[in-house]
Amino acid sequence: MTQNVKINRGLKGVYFERSGASDIDGAAGKLSYRGYDINDLAAQASFEEVAYLLIHGELPNAAELAAFDADLKAARVLPDDVFDIIRTVKDGHPMDVLRTAVSALAALEPDSQDADEAAFVRNGVRLTAQVPGIIAAHDNLRNGRDPVAPDMTLGHAANWLWMLKGERPSKDAERLADLDFILHAEHGSNASSFAARVTVGTEANIHGAIVTALSTLAGPAHGGAAEDVMKMVQEIGAPENAAAYVKAKRANREAVTGFGHRVYRTEDPRARHMRDGVERLGREMGQPEWYEILQAVVAAMQPYARHGLNVNVDFYSGVIYQLHGIPMDLYVPIFAIGRMPGWVIQCLEQVRQNILIRPLTLYNGPEPRTWVPIADR
Repeated sequence: MTQNVKINRGLKGVYFERSGASDIDGAAGKLSYRGYDINDLAAQASFEEVAYLLIHGELPNAAELAAFDADLKAARVLPDDVFDIIRTVKDGHPMDVLRTAVSALAALEPDSQDADEAAFVRNGVRLTAQVPGIIAAHDNLRNGRDPVAPDMTLGHAANWLWMLKGERPSKDAERLADLDFILHAEHGSNASSFAARVTVGTEANIHGAIVTALSTLAGPAHGGAAEDVMKMVQEIGAPENAAAYVKAKRANREAVTGFGHRVYRTEDPRARHMRDGVERLGREMGQPEWYEILQAVVAAMQPYARHGLNVNVDFYSGVIYQLHGIPMDLYVPIFAIGRMPGWVIQCLEQVRQNILIRPLTLYNGPEPRTWVPIADR
């Protein structure tokens, strides 16, 4: 084969499909869902509204939102067999347990094998409701506690915290969890969304696609940033240590976690909403020092902003989870809770004009060779 072929490693800069879900302007630092600026959604919408918007294409009216919310709440109660499976694998990593439980749901849900658009919507909405319950049930079971039954009077984010901790969150804590899910809900053709579309391209069902997405998100290069930031903050220990930490990292040509993004060349537009939330929640929880360390790191990294090393959304997420006392190995599963509607719409867009995704690789192995019988090797 001719060698005059341009290789775009990692498919960087390659457009493989059209999408109406989200628009990312990395140079300007802008993000919108279905044409709505992320700043407006972050300030005014609920996660349920954003999930409806992504899946159905328009913001819901009051009746549509109530019906959608009822569908989500009806799906919160997991089949008993799922709890049995979680108990069996409870000592595994939460992402492995989550993936296993979602895979099991494919065998337990009556219409999971349907791969048409209507079934994708039904199962996608159900999975959006089920994923938080799986994560919360696993954390309770692995710590010797019974799963907490969902509270049907609570919204999606508040119910997640209720099932995880067994106590109703404050209004600020509820809103911040809701905001976290909104900001992570959709982000174009990221690794896990692309992987899900590859699965749907084979005409597989949405459960299989979500299992693929979860497997891809579990890789630390995709979903591990929030956990890495929290480890960094703990290592720094106090705001006055941040400048020396950053200087040492840069001197060794090592990355400072939470800065830079594959797409954004300016500050991630989602980051400021999480920053304000961390500050408020830190004061509420009586632990302002975490926010102070983060801001000291930001100040130390300011000289590198012109090189595109700006704060991304995950720089603040880990501290929010830390303030709630959530174990670090749940940080990536929490990312999955928020990203569910984004995965659903990516799968829906794929199934509407489905095509097998089959890129090429340029062969660079040995030239043609002659077979040698085993006795002569």
